[in-house]
Amino acid sequence: MMELFISAFITLFVVIDPPGCAPIYAGLTKGASAAQARSMAIRASAIATVILLIFALFGEDLLGALHIQLDSFRIAGGLMLFFIAFEMVFEKRTQRREERAEKVAATPEVEDVSVFPMAMPMLAGPGAIAAIMLLMNEADDFEESLVVLGALGAVLLITAAALVAARPLIRLLGDRVEAVITRLLGVLLAALAAQYVIDGLKGSFGI
Repeated sequence: MMELFISAFITLFVVIDPPGCAPIYAGLTKGASAAQARSMAIRASAIATVILLIFALFGEDLLGALHIQLDSFRIAGGLMLFFIAFEMVFEKRTQRREERAEKVAATPEVEDVSVFPMAMPMLAGPGAIAAIMLLMNEADDFEESLVVLGALGAVLLITAAALVAARPLIRLLGDRVEAVITRLLGVLLAALAAQYVIDGLKGSFGI
């Protein structure tokens, strides 16, 4: 169980990427008071939790309704996660997120960034949705499903804490440390993504 928790935690932590979201959130909430920024951080994390829980619990039924085989989703999800890992290693993901955040910040009278772009697509984006669905499918019974959901809850709690502490956190870590952490996590995610693709191919071709 501990191995499953660690595997699920690392996968979700890398995909949701709290250290990467924190500086962007700090930039989006520059004009907000500390209380407003804290409120939006908690709200964004809560909304992302609801979105990911829906896909964790009902994602397989949705695939069934669309006549998509689980092994096909494993391959597609693995490729998607690998693309995210590639962007993380070469710092494309951070750049893209910053550009998206700048567009939102440039829009006049933007008061609340908790739903867009923070909750979706930054926290509960396609990669996170694919990851939680794949992890829930790997769970063999109800107890293992609870372990995966526990890992999701732990990651989202850390994410909420990172967003709340975004401003002092950025001053503490600095841009260089953040870049190193992001690249290391990207390499790890690439390996996990490759494993998903391998498992999907094995299931599809009966290897």
